[in-house]
Amino acid sequence: MATDLEQHAPEQIAVLLNANAKQVNTRIRADLSGLLPPENLFLSRNHAEADRIADTVVNRGFGTVFTGGGDGTFMTWVNHFLDRTETRAAAMPRFGVLALGTGNAVAELVGAGRPVEDLRRYLRGEVPPARRIDLVTCEGRRTPFAGVGIDAAVLADYNWLRQKLGVKLGAGLKGYGLAIALRSAPRQVFRRPTYCEIVNTGGLAWRLDAGGERVGRPVEPGELLYAGPCMLAAGSTVPYYGFGLRAFPFAGRRPGVMQVRVATRIPVTALIANVPRIFAGAFTHPGLLDFEAERVSMSFDQEMPIQVGGDAEGLRSEISLGMAPRGVELLDYAAAPRRLAA
Repeated sequence: MATDLEQHAPEQIAVLLNANAKQVNTRIRADLSGLLPPENLFLSRNHAEADRIADTVVNRGFGTVFTGGGDGTFMTWVNHFLDRTETRAAAMPRFGVLALGTGNAVAELVGAGRPVEDLRRYLRGEVPPARRIDLVTCEGRRTPFAGVGIDAAVLADYNWLRQKLGVKLGAGLKGYGLAIALRSAPRQVFRRPTYCEIVNTGGLAWRLDAGGERVGRPVEPGELLYAGPCMLAAGSTVPYYGFGLRAFPFAGRRPGVMQVRVATRIPVTALIANVPRIFAGAFTHPGLLDFEAERVSMSFDQEMPIQVGGDAEGLRSEISLGMAPRGVELLDYAAAPRRLAA
């Protein structure tokens, strides 16, 4: 038996690292640089450097680009390359994710977890051809997920504790758990309920049942998808939020649409009591509503925290989410290689 996969020349691959990411340390840099020509490993510390690197990579015509960091790093690079290839006669590279950040929703989607070994596997020809993932547009950016409400509040509270108070929070669940306990949960208990209206601004949209199947009549363009109290309103084309949290269990089932999830009124005690089911994507509650849509506009009667791709972006009283016209090709380390007869 022989596989239909081929080994890949290191000269055709670029690795882009976020020099500010905690896990992008001297050892990781040395290990990765040992697999590629030195001129194919790029480090960025700010937006200007990232711009120059993106120009260089597009001009040199790399077919595969690996990004090292979290979700924010990955989507920053994707937006850089989409901006350039949409305005030039240049091909969009395929992407590989090296899980070197705190929020790794995309990495979890494709089974990334051991950066050096994942790159080695690709070089050895052990990773199947890339899969396509759709993206969401929000405020001029493409991202796998974005939304407003309690999830974005947790991100904002984490950053507030870390930056404003000088608190050294651990990365991952421990740090975010502290932010939830000290700020997010108490605020949610005493916060005045937010009224939200979500309008379908794309093609036909659908309500989804607890199994992710379409139910009822389609929601026509211009009709309300939802109106009422809102703790969270978000859209995604991927199931994960990071840290193994399967926040959008029905995302990615059908091309060209996103899962829109609305948490209306769910007691904080119920959320705490169901953490394992929430992480597994198995939590159900009358106050948890799911839809499938191409594009929506959301408005709120008070400003709500917003997150785009896992990055806190301040407060908004209205946002629009829609399907991006172009997705990306993404290496999937977890997919089994197809085999052909020898």
